[in-house]
Amino acid sequence: MIAADSLVMKLLLTAVAAWLSATSDLPASFERPRVALVPPEHIAALRYPTVNPAFRPSVLAVYDDASRTVYLHDAWTGRSLADLSVLVHEMVHHLQNRGGLKYGCQGAREAPAYEAQQRFLRLFGRNVENEFQLDRMAVKLMTSCLFL
Repeated sequence: MIAADSLVMKLLLTAVAAWLSATSDLPASFERPRVALVPPEHIAALRYPTVNPAFRPSVLAVYDDASRTVYLHDAWTGRSLADLSVLVHEMVHHLQNRGGLKYGCQGAREAPAYEAQQRFLRLFGRNVENEFQLDRMAVKLMTSCLFL
């Protein structure tokens, strides 16, 4: 397991930020976010604060703009491509935040994160659909502005 505050995590965050900046329109920023490994209920509460806890969907990770923190599921180890792709996804949100980028809705903000995650996984012959059982329609809905 990669500890949230370890040198390995710091180097990984720097490498991901460099890769994202080199392969997308995201601004470069080497100010690393904080990383916290927390129970899934904590992540769901951060992502869906107004939803009754009994009805919150499961969430693997979330980025909090205010605290500049990536919250990863406490089962995250960083040892699988799926885990690393989740970090890539959340680092997109960190770079969006650091760059002051604005979007019309949450879905529009998610689109570049899913695109980067997909690009990362494709480097290794994988994809979001297989790693997370998300079909293209589900990703399309999550990255649209239908649900403000």
